[in-house]
Order: sequence, then structure tokens, then C-alpha cells
Amino acid sequence: MDHHELVERALIHIENHLQQPLSVESVAKAFNMSKYYFHRLFTAMMGCSLNHYILSRRLNASLTFIQNKDMSLTEIAYQLSFGTQASFTRAFKRQYGAAPSLLRAGIAQISPVPIPIVVKRQIKNINGDIVTDFTLTEFTKTRISGIAFEVDLAADDYKLKIRSHSEMLLHNIDKTVNGSCYVIYSNCQPHSTRFKVLFGIPSDIQIEKPFYFTVDVPQLFCAKFNYFGDLLEVGDVLKTDYARFLKISKQEAGETDIELIQVFDDVHNLDSDYHIYAPVKKLPTDSEA
Repeated sequence: MDHHELVERALIHIENHLQQPLSVESVAKAFNMSKYYFHRLFTAMMGCSLNHYILSRRLNASLTFIQNKDMSLTEIAYQLSFGTQASFTRAFKRQYGAAPSLLRAGIAQISPVPIPIVVKRQIKNINGDIVTDFTLTEFTKTRISGIAFEVDLAADDYKLKIRSHSEMLLHNIDKTVNGSCYVIYSNCQPHSTRFKVLFGIPSDIQIEKPFYFTVDVPQLFCAKFNYFGDLLEVGDVLKTDYARFLKISKQEAGETDIELIQVFDDVHNLDSDYHIYAPVKKLPTDSEA
């Protein structure tokens, strides 16, 4: 099986054994793998350590137990291997910002979330660690015409918003237009999850409507990541793939308003293969040093 299927099966295995002892060693053993390689692979694919993931899923499972009111908080803590109610409460408050007692009283509203999707990406080995596959390359200066809007990558509906704006754009251009489409993310303000977005194509289009713009994207030195499958959880790229790439490769983020450029191979299919270009500082050559 490939590494995507392996991690997907591991997530199901973990979900089915949340009420039993779980460790890197026990999960890796279930798939006949070295615990060291499995942990590096899991971290690269999921963007967090296995222990952190198990903790988050146990807390997620606790939501149903708390709302059913069939068990005390102490019983729930022991059932999910927290040891004591105090340690369970501390972990719960760190993850959800509220005590489990508030959820049980109906004061807080928290819903369980399904097992996360494993984003399909290629991986490589660098400096003894496993990271999302990347290449360092120049993003060529490109004129993009399209529709501008804002999204919050922390919101659940941002993918739907991108799709709806893409349909709006395609409705207003010639149906014979083919080729790549671009999603340009620019930060609204430092450390924010809100982004200005331009969804467009590298063609001159004239549409007399608000929010349609033509922008010249400058030449940028970037780390390019390749993905395939459903529209990427772009917010996770900033927190996982890109952050791990910067740390392990000892690169620095580029000094530009553009945070990410997402390029889909097929303007009519946002489930096609796509690429992420993340600006980084270009390392000086020996002659420039």
C-alpha cells in the first residue's frame, strides 16, 4: 500500500482503539513498520505528532460521552486513558477553550468532527526527516485577470466560497478558454487567517462588473509543492507543509504580500492536480555572498 493509504488506515485504527492504550510503537506494530519511520511519515502527512493526534481524537470522542450524560467526567477520563479527571479537564480546556462541565451544562456548544482527510501529496527525505516533496523554483511574472474576494481559512466554508467565485468567473468568460487557473492569496494583516484572494486566468478579460481585476504577479522565488485530489486545505499548508519545509530546509519566508499561489492544471476542474508556490528568500550565490 502507498503512504496515503497507510496513514488513512492508521487513522481508522486509532479511532477504533481510542479506549485502549495507544502509542507510536503499538500503532506502527499494527502495520508492521518501524516506529521511527512510521512516526516521521505520520508527522509529515498529518502535520502533527502521533501523540498529539491521539490526544485530539480522544478529546473529540469525549464530546459524545459528555453530551450523553451516561458517565461521570471521572469515568470518561479513565475510559479514554487520561488517568485523572484533572488531566482530562486541563487537556479539554486547552483544546476547546472551555471546561467539559460547561458542555455538559449546555453552556458551551462543541460538535465532534469526523476523521480528517489525508491530503494527497508526494514526500521526500531531507536532512534525515520526511517532508512534503518540494522544488525551489522561480514563479514567472504573470498577468492574472479574475475576480477578487476575501476568505477566512479558519472557516469551514472557504473552499465552497472559492468554488462559487470560480463558477462566477467561468460564467463570464468564453467557454472555449482552457488551461491553468490561479488562486492568489495575499494576507489582509499579519498573523491573520483572513486573506485577500484573486481567482483568475492568465488571459486578458474585460468584464464590466465590481470585484473583477487584472493583477501583475511579480517574478518570485518559491518553494513549489505538488498535490493531487480534492481542493487543498490551504490553511493547513501554512501550518504544516510550509512551516516544516522552512524549519527543516533552513529557508526563510519571502518578503512579499503574496502568501501562496495555488495553480490548478485545469480551469474547469478544481479537483485536478495542482501546485502550491510559497515565496521564500533566495539564498545568495557564492559570487553574491
